[in-house]
Amino acid sequence: MPFFRESDAISGKQAKAFATIGGRVEELFYAKTIEATIEKNKVDVPVLGRTNTPQRSAGWKGSGTMTVYYVTSVFRQLMRDFVKTGKDFWFDLQITNEDPTSGTGKQTATLLKCNLDSIIATKFDATSDDMLEEEMPFTFSDYDLPDLFNSISGA
Repeated sequence: MPFFRESDAISGKQAKAFATIGGRVEELFYAKTIEATIEKNKVDVPVLGRTNTPQRSAGWKGSGTMTVYYVTSVFRQLMRDFVKTGKDFWFDLQITNEDPTSGTGKQTATLLKCNLDSIIATKFDATSDDMLEEEMPFTFSDYDLPDLFNSISGA
């Protein structure tokens, strides 16, 4: 009977993330977490003679959240330019999960045409010993998987 080997689990601490902004690549070494979700848009398809209401996929939307240490002005500058000019901005995110102790290899996901929903304009917290961080929600409009995890046998 096959079973999952604990050594094949992937440590999230081994990930690498990059943002491509206007042709410039920014390594997101200050990122704590990135999570992106693809959600299908479904529509009801009522069918005569059925008591349920079946659904059919009619598209998708991508959204995510990036939490970073509050140590970069890159995204605040982009948002400031949007505030001043009304010219929106897009960027790509590339996330690679690869744990050298795992037999699963690596997976690279690329989120294309990301667009920030909001950023923190400024922040401080004199009441806490925690390091400052910020959460940036975003949407994206395309998705690619240039590298896929290896199949694991479970042996």
